[in-house]
Amino acid sequence: MLSIEQLIQEALSLPSESRALLAEKLIESLELDTDPTIQIAWTNEAKKRRDDIRSGAVQSVPGDDALAQVRRLLAE
Repeated sequence: MLSIEQLIQEALSLPSESRALLAEKLIESLELDTDPTIQIAWTNEAKKRRDDIRSGAVQSVPGDDALAQVRRLLAE
């Protein structure tokens, strides 16, 4: 059996598409531990936010700008 370090090195040597699939499967395996009610609520919230952006009801903020705003607020 491979050690965690060996497994990481093997995974990192995979092509990017294979690494993405592996990451997706690992995340899915963690999601099984989530309460289904909570998972449904988060899925509904994500869809609502997506729809709000698509409809123009809200404007998205670039990630760098959002982080800068948070840092400014935390510095106050």
